[in-house]
Amino acid sequence: QVQLVESGGGLVQAGGSLRLSCTTSMALHDFKRMGWYRQAPEKQREWVASITLGAVTSYTESVKDRFTISRDNAKNTMSLQMNSLKPEDSGLYLCNGESLVGRRDYWGQGTQVTVSS
Repeated sequence: QVQLVESGGGLVQAGGSLRLSCTTSMALHDFKRMGWYRQAPEKQREWVASITLGAVTSYTESVKDRFTISRDNAKNTMSLQMNSLKPEDSGLYLCNGESLVGRRDYWGQGTQVTVSS
């Protein structure tokens, strides 16, 4: 059973920063692509950022130049550095990974981010 465990969420004032981490039980090089999604109450889950096995990154428009996604293969950890946070960034942040073999999707339980105005 592949597990993804998020950490690093919390309460922060607008303009502040947080760093989220996602630690996996499977080696990162066995994931074709990994990403972060977020879900606010009564809203659909939204893709935030992703990083491929080749370290190519992409971001949703609203977080470009503020968020940075990275991966540390040696630690089996993917991270999301979030700067200049806004109240609209609040939500449950979920880690996702798509495996190379079988292209299966794996999800973590999420970590809550709350940005106060």
